[in-house]
Amino acid sequence: MLIPLLNSENKERVLIFLFARQEGYATEMARFFDTDLYGIQNQLDRLEAGGIVVSKRMGRTRVYTLNPRYAFIDELKGLLERALSFYPQDLRDDLLMNRRRPIMRAKPR
Repeated sequence: MLIPLLNSENKERVLIFLFARQEGYATEMARFFDTDLYGIQNQLDRLEAGGIVVSKRMGRTRVYTLNPRYAFIDELKGLLERALSFYPQDLRDDLLMNRRRPIMRAKPR
């Protein structure tokens, strides 16, 4: 939907994923969209360099979120919300269902 504007399908995927789930990591996004991990990582790096997304380390994983200090964050969220409304219902439901398992306290290694 936003590919002509963003010039990249993976960039649209990253932004829609982060908008719908509030946070995520590269492997999770690549698995969700069944796409190449390198393309997702490349777009995350570009978006982070542009100040649109920010990341933090959680253990060995780098978790990304939309940057709340980005100058056009409200406009970007409005655009992403509108674009998400045009996605197929089943994909929209999968995106909005953010089910994560809790970590076991005494997890064997």
